[in-house]
Amino acid sequence: MRFSHTFVGRLAGLIFILAGCSRFIVGQTSPAVPAQQLESSDPTLTHRPPPKAKNLLIPEGKIKLDVMVNDSAGQPLPGLQPWDFKILDNNQPRKVLSFRAFNDSEAKPDPPVEVILVIDMVNLPFQEVAVTRQEIERFLQANGGHLRQPVTLLLLTDAGMRVQPRPSVDGNALVSVVRQIKGNVRTVDAAMAGEGLLERFQLCARQMEAIAENEARKPGRKMLIWVGPGWPMLTRPELGYYSEKDQRRYFDGIVELSTRLREARMVVYSVAPTTDADTTHAIRYQDYLKPVKSPRESDPGDLSLKVLATQTGGKILGPDNDLASQIERCIADANNFYRISFDPPAAEHADEYHDLKVTVDKLGVVVRTNSGYYNEPAGH
Repeated sequence: MRFSHTFVGRLAGLIFILAGCSRFIVGQTSPAVPAQQLESSDPTLTHRPPPKAKNLLIPEGKIKLDVMVNDSAGQPLPGLQPWDFKILDNNQPRKVLSFRAFNDSEAKPDPPVEVILVIDMVNLPFQEVAVTRQEIERFLQANGGHLRQPVTLLLLTDAGMRVQPRPSVDGNALVSVVRQIKGNVRTVDAAMAGEGLLERFQLCARQMEAIAENEARKPGRKMLIWVGPGWPMLTRPELGYYSEKDQRRYFDGIVELSTRLREARMVVYSVAPTTDADTTHAIRYQDYLKPVKSPRESDPGDLSLKVLATQTGGKILGPDNDLASQIERCIADANNFYRISFDPPAAEHADEYHDLKVTVDKLGVVVRTNSGYYNEPAGH
């Protein structure tokens, strides 16, 4: 079939106009796509948005939690999704805003989880020093001295805290630091009665707060493993006169330490050798697990080691003299956890305590994370 020159000219003009319209619709900054490419490609694919990050829903909420989930056999439970988690804040549900899953094989944390090993010479009985040192050396030298996580050694004495300069994965090098530990006689002991107990308590509480404050400046998750029986759990009768000012001071200390530990992403673990301490004293910490919502409810026992371990989602192990195994059981938590976040409601007043529960709707699982937090008004 033959077409007139007039018809061909009009057809060419129409094609030119349509092409110009299509460029206008797409936008003047969009380059023209060759005809060959249009014929061979699926145009719907060119307009699909890039896939979202696999582990992240939206930017993190204000309250961020590291959550450990174990099955009925005590093993880490992988493969959970955001919808498997339920957050209850003062018994009110909160939406999971962000979610990341970590494990030993496919998604290790970056930076690596740091292990802070505190050797407590202030509260460790003299006769247990040699056994403790030997067990820590055994842990450090396992696997040829190749540590799974970077380890920082801290030595707590009556004079304060001695800190190893930087974390290391060389267990053999760290052994030389441990061998410098001697079984020195404590200058602060039980013979000093209530005054000595108070001094040991204050020393340990101050050092714990200093560690948390320092670690809050560093990125990443941390595991603080405290080797020793812990500091004294003082009661009001042991302290003698207990004023409203004292209660306010202890409450402020509880709020500060709880917040610092959470912001530092630090989980506390209690690892203890066998001692002569009576079992009644060993379980007294359970009397202080209740939430502290106001100064009048505060007590020095609320700052005890095992309370902090429970409230941060850590573990309480021992007492037994297989300390190397206890430490390894703690480190099993290092890389197997979920990172979730949510936004809290507006606080009505300063230091407003919120009870926190995170659950997973699967039979027999155990979920460990922070048991609460202190909320603050905007701009506080």
